[in-house]
Amino acid sequence: MVVVEDADAIREPVIAAFADAGYLAYGASSGDGMEELVEGRRPDLVILDVMLPGDRDGFDLIDVVRTRSDAGIIMLTARDHIDDRLRGLHGGADDYVVKPFRLEELLARADAVLRRRGGRATAITVGDLLVDPDGATITRGDTVLDVTATEFRLAEFLVAQRGRTVTKRQILQAVWGYDAYDVNLVEVHVSALRKKMEAHGPRMIHTVRGLGYVLRSAQ
Repeated sequence: MVVVEDADAIREPVIAAFADAGYLAYGASSGDGMEELVEGRRPDLVILDVMLPGDRDGFDLIDVVRTRSDAGIIMLTARDHIDDRLRGLHGGADDYVVKPFRLEELLARADAVLRRRGGRATAITVGDLLVDPDGATITRGDTVLDVTATEFRLAEFLVAQRGRTVTKRQILQAVWGYDAYDVNLVEVHVSALRKKMEAHGPRMIHTVRGLGYVLRSAQ
């Protein structure tokens, strides 16, 4: 994968986080550097900042990636206006992450993009819970749970953030794609998923009062 971001303070931690997660990660600070890496490395994913030095911004570089590669594209930007999001998505990007962001969320978004495009998908085990993106299944002990597509995405995000408290807004952004929905959606789906999981073992999804939720191993 290639991270195109001119700010060292953002680019380097992102590269390190993806490397720790098992990716081969490379960095570029401009469109020219990105082109060399896309040509030479043939990445599966490009994380592309919108505001870059030079004559071409991230929106311009979407076409450059698309003419040279079938890589997934995640736009990374401080622009939070809906028109900017739609411009990137309509221009060919697969996802859009707004700064500031948590590295864990970006990792989860990257896995989701790659899975949709037939790329990397990693099963995650937390205690007796197994979330398998390849089969889109959740297994608790020896039982495959009967979950909806939204419940699966919710579980996938929570296990990716295991041990960390996530807010309802972060869940909305990761599972539904935007944070403009009613946060009651999160409560309803967490409750439904928790009920199905607890039918086959102790509680793993815990409410952190005033903050959000955290998934922890029950063992």
